[in-house]
Amino acid sequence: MIAAYIGLGSNLDHPRQQVLRAMDELDALPQSRLGRVSSLYISPPMGPQDQPDYVNAAAQLHTELPPLELLDALQAIEKAHHRVRAERWGARTLDLDLLLYGDETMDSERLTIPHPGMAQRRFVLQPLAEIDAYLQVPGLGTVQALLEACPQQTVRRSDEQ
Repeated sequence: MIAAYIGLGSNLDHPRQQVLRAMDELDALPQSRLGRVSSLYISPPMGPQDQPDYVNAAAQLHTELPPLELLDALQAIEKAHHRVRAERWGARTLDLDLLLYGDETMDSERLTIPHPGMAQRRFVLQPLAEIDAYLQVPGLGTVQALLEACPQQTVRRSDEQ
C-alpha cells in the first residue's frame, strides 16, 4: 500500500464536523485505510477575507487506489458534503487535497503531486508535521524544513478536537 497524505479543510456548515466526518469517509474508501491524523487547526481564509476561519487537518491514508482514482474518490466525498466550486479560494463545506502520494511526483492536467503551493501554506504544513515532521516531500525536502522556511501565518491548534 502507498502512504498518501490528504489535506482537509472546511469553513462552512459546522466545519469541525465536516472535517471529522470526512476522516471517517476516508477510512471507508475501498482498498484504503486511515493511518495517522493530525489535530484540528484554525486558520484565516486564503483569498477573500470576508468568510469564516477554516478548520484544517491532515491525514495519512494507506491505499492501493492509483492517484487519479484517489482524486476521484476525494472529489466524490467533497460532493457528498455539498462542495460548490464557485469562487477560487472561496468558502467551502469541504476541501480535500491530495498532498503527497508516496514518493511519487505527477504533473497532469487534473493532478499535480506534490500539491502545488503546499510549501507556502502553514495550514497544510503544520498539521502534516504533526503526523511526520521528517516526511520527505519529493523535490522539496522534509516537512519540518518546509515549515521552518514557510512564511509566518496565523495557524493555531483548535481547543476542540
